[in-house]
Amino acid sequence: MAPVDAQRTSRAGRNLPAAIAVGVGLLALLAASLWFRPEPFVALVVVAQSAALWELRAAFARRDIHVPLTPLVVGGAGMAVSAYAAGAEALLVAFVLTVGGVVVWRVLDGSGPRALRDAAAAVFAATYLPFLAGFVLLILDQPRGELRVVLFVLLAVANDVGGYVAGVMFGRHPLARSISPKKSWEGLAGSIALAVVVGVVGAVWVLESSWALGVALGVLTAVTATVGDLAESLIKRDLDLKDMGSLLPGHGGVLDRLDSLVVTAPFVYLVLATTV
Repeated sequence: MAPVDAQRTSRAGRNLPAAIAVGVGLLALLAASLWFRPEPFVALVVVAQSAALWELRAAFARRDIHVPLTPLVVGGAGMAVSAYAAGAEALLVAFVLTVGGVVVWRVLDGSGPRALRDAAAAVFAATYLPFLAGFVLLILDQPRGELRVVLFVLLAVANDVGGYVAGVMFGRHPLARSISPKKSWEGLAGSIALAVVVGVVGAVWVLESSWALGVALGVLTAVTATVGDLAESLIKRDLDLKDMGSLLPGHGGVLDRLDSLVVTAPFVYLVLATTV
């Protein structure tokens, strides 16, 4: 008989019971944060991106790249609050201030090629996490923003679930073997199919718009989320890591859950802002 751990680990490399339990818990936390007022959700975004920044800093340290965490966390909180309170222009201003702050912070510890490398990594971290996450809060600030955020998250969940199920059951042709061997074209098809279903239902019943918008949101989410997953896989491969962390059993680290969301958020925001 196979060991218990082996039985619980799926073909896709996850501890499935733990992944389901954590996933349901995260969705419940999301719903609770949006239930009465939007401010708790803003705080949730700040906590999540701060944890992801901490994981990314630890990962970079494996290659002797030292990212200043304090100005990133403070600047990231400023970007989140600015995006929700004052819109896209304020998000951009807060991002520029954060970039300037992390560069000055690192240069004060010393100059030279090492400082340049560390500062470049810090700018990448500021862009990859809090800046892109700020678009989720721009979605929240739209009319009926809470429902739009829920739809955005459910699209990402549908992408993940559809890709997982189709990949495990039918996956035969690798999508990007050298970056993420377990991703397949069949999994991508499953992601698109389920995301389109969720998108159509959300567009018609939540946004009170056309089914064509739902199809566009579903396809867009599947493509951008897959690009986000592959981008993080490329970073992990370069850093010789399986997961960015272990804070979320069955999922890895916080960044392992945010990678597809942050890349998808700007595109969903633009589609909703220009069509609904």
